[in-house]
Amino acid sequence: MAQNRPCALISEVGREGLIQEAVDLMKQHFEIITHREFLQNPSLSSKIQVVFLWDNKPKPDSSLISSLPALKVIANGGVGIDHLDVPRLNALGIRVSNTPHVVSNATADMAMGLLLASETQFREQYMKRQCEMGFEVTGSTLGIIGMGHIGFKIAQRGRGFDMKILYHNRNKRSCEDEQAVGAVYCKNMEDLLREADFVVLAVNLTPQTTGLIGHKELSLMKTTATLVNISRGRVVDQDALVEALQKRTIRAAALDVTYPEPLPRDHPLLHLPNIIITPHIGTDTLATTLKMVQTMVDNALAAVQGQQIPNEVKPL
Repeated sequence: MAQNRPCALISEVGREGLIQEAVDLMKQHFEIITHREFLQNPSLSSKIQVVFLWDNKPKPDSSLISSLPALKVIANGGVGIDHLDVPRLNALGIRVSNTPHVVSNATADMAMGLLLASETQFREQYMKRQCEMGFEVTGSTLGIIGMGHIGFKIAQRGRGFDMKILYHNRNKRSCEDEQAVGAVYCKNMEDLLREADFVVLAVNLTPQTTGLIGHKELSLMKTTATLVNISRGRVVDQDALVEALQKRTIRAAALDVTYPEPLPRDHPLLHLPNIIITPHIGTDTLATTLKMVQTMVDNALAAVQGQQIPNEVKPL
């Protein structure tokens, strides 16, 4: 082991884990141990102070946590921490961090990419069937549910297409923010669903947002509307979505997230003509990945040094 460097656990290097460039960033400050090395040499457990969690790997279950007596922090790559029991970890003296903001541009790009791709693909299908015309993105109405940092970035991109921007959020944004993107606040989500041509979900997964979009909400949407989800799969009731797409209650859906991930090969969503599914790749760009990893490193360093963590996640 390199002297004076704290040890950190990761999943793997390569296709099943972190890219080499990301691991090289970590190695500037940490002695890196892969999960495979850890399983082969359990005596390393007493040295590991950090778990770098990427794509929920290595899986932070109770057996792993209990085997790491020196663990000080789980540095999560990404914003969502619904896979972590923060209160329980804090009770064990383990702090949790995430990487907000650095993922916003790539995720917002993914949302707009899905929106545009869905329109292009489904317009082609509809034209072949000669049953209806396509729907133009420019000048249409974009409804954003979840107007946080990512949602605001999506609104900025929508404005570039001269879209009318509606948003629903727990809290109304400032007048300055609204004016910057021409956004109109919908206190009731139902009003947004009735008016939007494209509904984009950009909320965190919480008990309140689990199943946020179900049969009722889908029935309120226009029959010409498209649902885009770049948040978490469980925000949408997938059974209700299958039914809405089959019955053409809504026109189409474009998803970067599902539950589970990946979907079983026989899942009905995979066999519908009016849906696009990508494998949760909203942040999978080299620039964003390296920014996320650098943020993870900064958070972890602060934790092992007993300092304030820049992006510590506190229990709700």
